Amino acid sequence: MTSAAIHAHHQYKENSVKNITTLDSFPKIKGYDFEKQFDISEFLKAYSSTGFQATELGKAIEIVKAMRREKATIFFSFTSNMITSGVRDIITYLVKYKMVDVIVTTAGGVEEDVIKCLKPFVIGDFAAKGEILFGEGVNRTGNIFVPNDRYLYFEKFINPFLDRLFQQCQKNGSVLTSNTLIRELGLEVNNEESFLYWAAKNEIPVFCPGITDGSLGDLLYFFKNRYPSFLLDVTQDMQKIVNLTMNAEKTGCIILGGGIAKHYTLNAQIFREGCDYAVYINSASEFDGSDSGAKPDEAVSWGKIKPNALSVKVVGDATILFPLLVAGIVNCKK
Repeated sequence: MTSAAIHAHHQYKENSVKNITTLDSFPKIKGYDFEKQFDISEFLKAYSSTGFQATELGKAIEIVKAMRREKATIFFSFTSNMITSGVRDIITYLVKYKMVDVIVTTAGGVEEDVIKCLKPFVIGDFAAKGEILFGEGVNRTGNIFVPNDRYLYFEKFINPFLDRLFQQCQKNGSVLTSNTLIRELGLEVNNEESFLYWAAKNEIPVFCPGITDGSLGDLLYFFKNRYPSFLLDVTQDMQKIVNLTMNAEKTGCIILGGGIAKHYTLNAQIFREGCDYAVYINSASEFDGSDSGAKPDEAVSWGKIKPNALSVKVVGDATILFPLLVAGIVNCKK
């Protein structure tokens, strides 16, 4: 650490101490009182005064409430493991009832939504041996088992779909974008359990900056070999998501996990000098300089989040935390 950085660090600590003249007005630490009749609204409100990550979750609930109250355009980003898990059903609910406005996910988030419409995933075991599972044709994502046959069903579904889209593009002289491909995929799957279906039906754009990753990328590879003139224009997607941010009066970002989906969502906010609200939920650390682990204040330095924005990072497993957040938004009293 340089001398200038050390001086700045000490100055920050001194100012912080000087600003705390008394603690009498600070909220007292108190957990939920189970002596009373259980009330889900009061239970979730108690998170705010519990401390540690419970308090951060309480902040997140209030920030998302503010996003909705102020009619901010909500950008919702999540990694594919959210769709692998049962969080997919909660995401579908949010999209069905238009509680988010723009979605950014990964290729796995797209393909697994479709695959689950064809055949489900099942609960397995974190301790299941990879060698044994491989021999049985079963893939493991954490404690969720995904048999190989799911991808065979997906291939049979996707190939004629890609053929049809490509022929349409050839006919009208257009170039396909991943955003358009995903919208058409949602209409094609035609299943109310699918978040892609509801996104297409409700005209909520879904962006996938890493469209060539995963099984979908494998199938696009084979399709490109069959049709060398096949193209996917990702620059149009970038243009569209940036225009959505710039045309919004206020924007809020709800980001589950990290990686390319998180960065793509926040990078678009730079064009409007940052979003007005941000909620992160992930378990990544910032010590290695990763964008996945970075806290909201780091994004402020890049112009991705406004300096005066309401923001919070809740550290932990989104399969536990995000359902609680949604419960706090949907069912709680004001």
